Amino acid sequence: MDPLMTFENTQVAFSGKNDSDLHRSFRLFRLLHRPQLVKAGAWFTKVAIRFRLPIDGLIRNTIFKQFCAGESLEESQEVVSKLAGSGVGSILDYSVEGAGADADFENAKSEIIRIIHIAAENRNIPYTCLKLTGIMPHALLEKLNAGEKLSPEERVLYHRGLTRLSTICREAEISKVPVYIDAEESWVQEAIDQITEKMIWQHNTHSAIVNTTIQMYRHDRLDYLRLLVKEARAKQVFLGVKLVRGAYLEKENEYARLKNKPSVINPDKQSTDEQYDLAVAHCLKNIDIVTLCAGTHNEQSTLTAVELMNKFGLPHDHPHVYFSQLYGMSDNITYNLADQGYNVTKYVPYGPIKAVLPYLVRRAQENSAIAGQMGRELKMVAQEISRRYQAKSLAESGKELV
Repeated sequence: MDPLMTFENTQVAFSGKNDSDLHRSFRLFRLLHRPQLVKAGAWFTKVAIRFRLPIDGLIRNTIFKQFCAGESLEESQEVVSKLAGSGVGSILDYSVEGAGADADFENAKSEIIRIIHIAAENRNIPYTCLKLTGIMPHALLEKLNAGEKLSPEERVLYHRGLTRLSTICREAEISKVPVYIDAEESWVQEAIDQITEKMIWQHNTHSAIVNTTIQMYRHDRLDYLRLLVKEARAKQVFLGVKLVRGAYLEKENEYARLKNKPSVINPDKQSTDEQYDLAVAHCLKNIDIVTLCAGTHNEQSTLTAVELMNKFGLPHDHPHVYFSQLYGMSDNITYNLADQGYNVTKYVPYGPIKAVLPYLVRRAQENSAIAGQMGRELKMVAQEISRRYQAKSLAESGKELV
């Protein structure tokens, strides 16, 4: 393993935060460390939205500022520049979750294309991303996933969604800006996979423009990855893969319980960790045609990926290997990787506060549910606050001695 690789250097990890930022993060992570409080906060937020309570200011100065770059694409550029100053790229994510109306889907398509055009002129934005349910109805994908026949009206809506995706992918290919198509719930994922594969075979003849996302907390995903790599070789196209653990664990298990069917989730965390590391290894073994994004907040998996890169003789900045974490989370991983010359990005959401509230609530719930995640974040921030206080005290003492 790289002897210089460590995630314990808080000075590097929080080099992009001033003292005020650190104290705000500390207060927020201390709250998120208490799952019951997060649950109550999520309930209150839903009630506040329903009754149109004035909570924008509270949200803006707490969870929004921690996890989002701003309300508009223009506002987000300040965060992009700040991250770039530390060698960290940005994956801009328009995180507005539409109500399912065609106008919402069209707006999302237009915004993603705006990101692509800006990214084409800014090397600090190496990728963009989208959720397929952001540009076409979730219900349609669910019916397709279940093998149900669409009505004539549904077929029209479905083809509108495909046209939106095709337009986005075409702009991405022309602009040479790769796009990640995010993974979603298992009851729509097979439909998403089939649509994504069509885009991959069509647009990835020269490079990995269309990238799929694979959730490794599912017990069937390693086999799926191996099949994709094999098929990409046969078709002589490039394959872009973002590996994540997964974002719908509780939802998936509840769905399986209600449907009285086996869960798609691995039986335990260890199995998911093992599957994730095997998936990383398979991508790196096929790095001539695979572009990998290791999207993880897990330190051990990141170190394992670094070790595998060394084993296979891959340079830190290999153009086919990226690491990525969410904006506002795991800065100790992000900034220490960047400090060692690895390609690393932050997923950077933006959008109007009320429109991104569903994302923010989900982010708070997911993070509080990850065993030890909030405790780790809290500990790292506290260590850096303490380090800065001690450094300041020593500096002041030195001045007094002089």
